Amino acid sequence: MTEIRDKQQVGGEQEKEQGWFHLDIHPQVFFISAALIVFFVVTTIVFQQYVGDIFEQMQNAISDYAGWLFIWTVNIVLVFILVLLAGRFGDIRLGGPDARPEFSTPGWFAMLFSAGMGIGLLFYGVAEPMFHYVANPLTEPGTTEAARKAMDITFLHWGLHPWAIYSMVGLSLAFFSFNRGLPLSIRTAFYPLFGDRIYGWAGNIIDILATVATLFGVATSLGLGVQQVNAGLDYLLGIGQSPTIQVILIGCITAVATWSVIKGLDKGIRRLSEINIGFAALLALFVMLVGPTLFVMDALLENIGYYIQHLPQLSTWNETYEHTQWQQGWTIFYWSWWIAWSPFVGMFIARVSYGRSIRQFILGVLLVPTMVTFLWLTIFGNTALFIEMFGAGGIARSVQENIPVSLFVLLENFPLSVVTSSLAIIVITTFFVTSSDSGSMVIDIITSGGNPNPPVLSRLFWAILEGVVAASLLVGGGLVALQTATIITGLPFALVLLGMCLALYRGLSEYAAPSEITVGARETRQFKIKTKPPLDKTFGRRRLW
Repeated sequence: MTEIRDKQQVGGEQEKEQGWFHLDIHPQVFFISAALIVFFVVTTIVFQQYVGDIFEQMQNAISDYAGWLFIWTVNIVLVFILVLLAGRFGDIRLGGPDARPEFSTPGWFAMLFSAGMGIGLLFYGVAEPMFHYVANPLTEPGTTEAARKAMDITFLHWGLHPWAIYSMVGLSLAFFSFNRGLPLSIRTAFYPLFGDRIYGWAGNIIDILATVATLFGVATSLGLGVQQVNAGLDYLLGIGQSPTIQVILIGCITAVATWSVIKGLDKGIRRLSEINIGFAALLALFVMLVGPTLFVMDALLENIGYYIQHLPQLSTWNETYEHTQWQQGWTIFYWSWWIAWSPFVGMFIARVSYGRSIRQFILGVLLVPTMVTFLWLTIFGNTALFIEMFGAGGIARSVQENIPVSLFVLLENFPLSVVTSSLAIIVITTFFVTSSDSGSMVIDIITSGGNPNPPVLSRLFWAILEGVVAASLLVGGGLVALQTATIITGLPFALVLLGMCLALYRGLSEYAAPSEITVGARETRQFKIKTKPPLDKTFGRRRLW
């Protein structure tokens, strides 16, 4: 195929020949990132009695003084990616004019969605609309307008903004790796700004930030997921809910995840992604058909229309005149969570998007997952609102008492609740596994100097460390600790995203230079694809054994 595809195939063959017991890494990025993360874990465990208060104070400080930066960043990225979608670079193909996709479109969509949302939608799909229905600073609680605004706020947090962030990071990495021949690493996207300095400490710092942000972003999702698995098992088996049980569950599920890590991207992660998307679709279809189907279908159209109408106002709202603290635990947390996830999801999306045109890429990554997300949120969120507003009620109270149990409380209102709750636990667990595997693969790509086929041994190391971090955060402060870790790591990476937008635009402008040609008597403009040879440098990767 192309040189890039050949390099990937060669990398895969080398991995098979060398087996498990080799470790190609970038020493500075690998060891400094691991040291920072281990230091955080040890500190959390040693000072466990103080950590919860410290996390809460740090979260409040960052939200108070840097919340505006998160809001500016996500809006700038969304506008930027929409400009690219409608602009002149849409026909550029990732990998060159002759490149063709590596994965089928259904398989591609399944991996996008599993990596991009997964556990979060299961955790917050019922809980968040109910929270906003009974308490948000924009409407009177428990009213019709509160229900409408609850879905609008939920759509804001899960809609175009997070997928725009993923699109921008993924597109940057795919373009500079597949079209410019640079290694697949976060620093790669800054070549137009830094030039050869990306091979030095400037690039090392970017990759270290990306590694730490990715690990804590994934650990947050794993922590949320295991809380929900614990709640489901308690509902079915009465085992109770506690940090100790959740740590045991993290260990068990992380052990299961090693199978997918060993199998690799195509046989492991892709197959699991397709399986959990199928199970999730089955669960959603059951709730929609057995629940208030007409109400849900009516609400879907109204929710999307309301979201589009109020998006400019709500996405730029910053509590300036209300002087409240509501956004700290919701919008700022979400924006920092998506930013912290962006190196992980962006690189994973780049890795599986070879051969797509830029327009196909943005449409596929921005719009399709957003619409699927809206459908999921409407099915579960509006069903819960219907029961609360017109039925037996009680879901809102249960959500306020225990967020992880919200999905299972909803399923209690329908037949076969034991079966559907069991299915929900399976879906959460498979999302847990794919998130862990995808995250460990991405971190390993970064810490191995951009090797698209990182060694199995180091992938296992990062998968285990993700579980350890999630467990330590749960023990050290629960949900507040998870949120704080995400906000802390997302803050510096917000600045990285803004620089990445500028670098991507410069790179695309240099790659596709307009030229005048004449066709018959009519003059048109086309893009002349420059044939600059790929750089042959590496990011200091060394084989330790």
